[in-house]
Amino acid sequence: MDENRRILIIQGHPDVTRTHLGHALAHAYAAAATAAGHQVRTATPAQLDFPLLRSQSEWESGPLPSGLQKAQDDIAWAQHLVIFFPLWMGDMPALLKGFLEQVARPGFAFRPAKGSPFGQKGLAGRSARVVVTMGMPSLVYRFYFRAHSVKSLERNILGFVGIGPVDETLIGGVDQLGDDGRAKWIAKLASLGRRAA
Repeated sequence: MDENRRILIIQGHPDVTRTHLGHALAHAYAAAATAAGHQVRTATPAQLDFPLLRSQSEWESGPLPSGLQKAQDDIAWAQHLVIFFPLWMGDMPALLKGFLEQVARPGFAFRPAKGSPFGQKGLAGRSARVVVTMGMPSLVYRFYFRAHSVKSLERNILGFVGIGPVDETLIGGVDQLGDDGRAKWIAKLASLGRRAA
């Protein structure tokens, strides 16, 4: 990418008490993107105050929690979203899912459209990258488990509201990476950040 872009990094790790690999990767991406002239904002669901949704009517017509207004504004502002999360029990952490459910509300993420059961996609024109860290080898996740949770995120959440294309970076065997392996992935994410990819 040659032009400067507006990037929102969503840090989906629920644990903010210490620095995990996903935090280091997001920091490397953000620092390189900023140095390359891109505008970068960050949303960290673990630092935001919001309840989980408990009913369809609450999602459709309830107010957006005030603690999420800035995050929703940042999504509207962004041209490219980068979502970082660790694979927990084969899926994204519940806190990240709860965050996405709250911000992707009718009237913002999509709007009713006459003659279409899916509505008008409210976030079209944005691209995304999903960066997932996991204990198992990434090839096992991709081919044996068919990367089901990442594919669900890409199709059922991001794609449903018009975000695309969506690229993915799957980082497996994180406990066995060692310093050299971590450094390699940090350098790779920095390279992606410079290109806003």
